[in-house]
Amino acid sequence: MVLNCADFYDAELRRHNEIFRSAVKAGRRDRVLDIGCGAGQSARDAARTAVEGRVLGVDVSAQMLDVARRRSAEEGLRNVVFEQGDAQRQVFPSAGFDLCISRFGAMFFADPAAAFANIGRAMRPGARLVWMVWQSQSRNEWSTAIQQALAPGTAMSATTAPAFSLSDPAITTEILNASGFGSVDFAEVHEPVFYGPDVDSAYEALTGLYMVKEPLARAGPEADAVLRRLRDLLEAHLTEDGVLFDSRAWIITAYRADG
Repeated sequence: MVLNCADFYDAELRRHNEIFRSAVKAGRRDRVLDIGCGAGQSARDAARTAVEGRVLGVDVSAQMLDVARRRSAEEGLRNVVFEQGDAQRQVFPSAGFDLCISRFGAMFFADPAAAFANIGRAMRPGARLVWMVWQSQSRNEWSTAIQQALAPGTAMSATTAPAFSLSDPAITTEILNASGFGSVDFAEVHEPVFYGPDVDSAYEALTGLYMVKEPLARAGPEADAVLRRLRDLLEAHLTEDGVLFDSRAWIITAYRADG
């Protein structure tokens, strides 16, 4: 199931990843830190470019890291390693990295200020940060539409869901500034997420994810009705390119201050 999840996430974000890879622009000798690397697609992309450098991918999931290591070995990449850990607390070499990247992996820290400060200490003066994060929940149909299918009439949480914790440019800029980063910039990415080539594939994938499994478990005798609404929603979003939902993200870039 972990391998299937890795495949699903990479396929879901294929269009986003193409834009993200273009924004990263890893240098040939760069030392790269990938935060929340998951199954390692972004880390491998960076490793192919930083051929005389090195890449460290960090994630809390041992199972996803097993997939990352396996895929890197299959590709013969020798300049990328993966470590299990929480970047909020992980001990990194001081000023040990030239570039910090994260594709939807930097939004889940319990204490973002502490996490960003820890990451900042790991970056050399002038080092670059390139992160992709979701914009607000209200601008991401994949979240709002599925939530309404699972629990019609439920208002979006008054508190920001973790996936959208870095959606506000002003708040995120303030945290990054306090962590030693300047020249913070937000570039909009407006691309759909892909849930499968057809309704059956999308339905199977989504019903295996926590975002659906957890509310489905609470539905009790209404579970069948919830599943019917979910399938109807997927059918309504079927296009010639597969099942697509609108989404909006930011690519955040920033630079570690000198000194």
